[in-house]
Amino acid sequence: MSTGPNRYSQIIEAIFFDHYHADATEVPFERGDIARVAERLGIQTPNNLGDIIYSFRYRAELPPNIVSRAPDGQEWIIRPRGRALYSFVLVPVFSVIPSNMLAETKIPDATPGVINRYSLTDEQALLAKIRYNRLMDIFTGLTCYSLQSHLRTTVAGIGQVETDEVYIGLDSRGAHYILPVQAKGGADRIGLVQIEQDLALCAEKYTELICRPVAAQFMANDAIALFELEHTSDGIRITSERHYRLVAPEELTFEELENYRHRAF
Repeated sequence: MSTGPNRYSQIIEAIFFDHYHADATEVPFERGDIARVAERLGIQTPNNLGDIIYSFRYRAELPPNIVSRAPDGQEWIIRPRGRALYSFVLVPVFSVIPSNMLAETKIPDATPGVINRYSLTDEQALLAKIRYNRLMDIFTGLTCYSLQSHLRTTVAGIGQVETDEVYIGLDSRGAHYILPVQAKGGADRIGLVQIEQDLALCAEKYTELICRPVAAQFMANDAIALFELEHTSDGIRITSERHYRLVAPEELTFEELENYRHRAF
């Protein structure tokens, strides 16, 4: 029985080609296919079947044989289409990658030391730093309050969705906003499906609030990149990106503060 690290790739590739046909733009499958394909291939069935799908939606690249079936400028993603139902779908290439040309903003680090000491994952640490340093307020220009971490619910036509954190925001007029946040650290990627799910969540559960989805990413140099996204006629697009570096107060110079005063908004 195969138990190697590539068993996820073998299973997902076999599922894809069991249902794929030339010129297909959508390849539906169901979670039950995982156990059936694993048995056929002589691969030990993973204890958590959903982890295979999660892995290829958020962490790992699809196998090269699947990637090569996408035309130039397009890529395969996995979308939920109901409880335990999924589809490989062809979409324009989507990437939320921090720009290496964007200036950083230094913020005095208000993260409690005990939080830094005991954060178990990059994602937990990132969400904590955003919360304790009020980066959502700074980034959006709203007064933001954390409503819930790791919100898990169901959305019609999609099934189960999970958002890393949800904020409520208020502007100077008193208008109310809902801000779902997807946070990624390390090798994890911010995916199109996650942003689509956040928009669908807001549309179904928070119909009276203004939805402003946000993505957060730890950069290689430990800076924090924040992105605001929206749904346009051309698909999901980034409308704003900022990079923040949390520093000790003495590391923020008067010259830097003077420079920030003259930055264009």
